[in-house]
Amino acid sequence: MVDTTPKPTAWVLAGGGSFGAIQVGMLRALVAHGLLPDLVVGSSVGAINGAYFAGAPNAAGIAQLEAIWCGLHRSTVFPIAWRSMLGLGASGGFAVDPSGLRGLLEQCLPYQTLEQASVPVHVVATDQLSGGTVAVSSGPAVDAVLASCAVPAVFPPVHLGERFLIDGAIASNTPISVAVELGARRVIVLPTGFACALDAPPRGAIGNALHAVTLLIAHQLASEFEQYHAAAEIIMVPPLCPLTASPYDFSHAGELIQRAAEQTQRWLENDGLTREQVPLALLAHGHSHSH
Repeated sequence: MVDTTPKPTAWVLAGGGSFGAIQVGMLRALVAHGLLPDLVVGSSVGAINGAYFAGAPNAAGIAQLEAIWCGLHRSTVFPIAWRSMLGLGASGGFAVDPSGLRGLLEQCLPYQTLEQASVPVHVVATDQLSGGTVAVSSGPAVDAVLASCAVPAVFPPVHLGERFLIDGAIASNTPISVAVELGARRVIVLPTGFACALDAPPRGAIGNALHAVTLLIAHQLASEFEQYHAAAEIIMVPPLCPLTASPYDFSHAGELIQRAAEQTQRWLENDGLTREQVPLALLAHGHSHSH
């Protein structure tokens, strides 16, 4: 007998700083195509988009998320914590004051606790002391998302329950493993990719840290695909390539959303959902700059 039971489908949103705008375009195209997940798993900026989408999983919610992204400025998300950098504060020398991001999340997330989301949502963070992956599935939404976004040395860790939590990308896991462990048998991954067409390394400590994290995430997604595709059907939406902006630059959100929406729509029309493969844009590559 053929097993016709529907497979629980997870949408997995990985991290990537300001490249999170790309996921908004992907979400727009997927929902316009009539698709909806059974659960959402997000890490880092993917936790912000995933948590928001899980509260308003429709075209109107995505339009609102797009408006939020297009109004974002670096200074809102990454206000530099000068007092702590100069050793004047008690915040332990972290580069960024998390109150900007906390305020944004409190203002924008459409619910208070994760269990209030319309679609079950799981936020992936890393236990700072053990290095283990932690999936937060209940409790205060803003704290969980802040923990998932806490890039080491950039944002301070978040104390949640018994644990100190940091960015979900730091454990050797992307949200794919978490989705499979939560019972997903079909996983649609929304990766942000990385800046593969830069002429020179990003400027500044935070820009470099975020660029390194995007490289780490792309590498992890490719290796977890190999590790888990026997346990679940894993479909990866192709990220944008070439990509020249920095994951620390929020000024290109509108353009990235539009590019990603159009590319994802073409991919869906070309039966992308039937192909299990790692997009070439996630593998190590560069672009020659000869003019």
